[in-house]
Amino acid sequence: MLDESAKKTILRKIPHALYICGVKDGDDVNGFTASWVTQGSFEPPLVVNCVKNDSKSHAMIKASGVFSLSFLAEGQKDIAQKFFKPQHRVGNKFEDIEFYIGETGCPIISEALGYVECQVVGAVEHGDHTVFVGEVIAAGVHKEAEILNLASTGWNYGG
Repeated sequence: MLDESAKKTILRKIPHALYICGVKDGDDVNGFTASWVTQGSFEPPLVVNCVKNDSKSHAMIKASGVFSLSFLAEGQKDIAQKFFKPQHRVGNKFEDIEFYIGETGCPIISEALGYVECQVVGAVEHGDHTVFVGEVIAAGVHKEAEILNLASTGWNYGG
């Protein structure tokens, strides 16, 4: 029998950085704070991004087949917080955040450490999140700093 308390405690020990996942559908853009992200392959360069199934952004990734990941730096918790909760109007999370549109049409945070843009090449839809596998088709570095990690925020997302 699964010990729920032990499961939650130990799964929350998995280290996670924080990213803003940028998505698009036509001219509409949106973004959310992502933490279940990892590199999956060197050649081709693949990134694994887990996205909540019932979110607007999930539907946008399925429709467009692309996403971006802006890597947040230590000290950018305020940006992560802004994108953590759903908003009523698609795109309004970006009202006071400087961003630009990348090659995929997805938004990229200008003040982030850097970014990758991905073309979805696979997906596993099982459980309450979909595991999207994205091939990195563009990347850039904006500045050098340490990445923002979930543990440093005092937030929990996992378990």
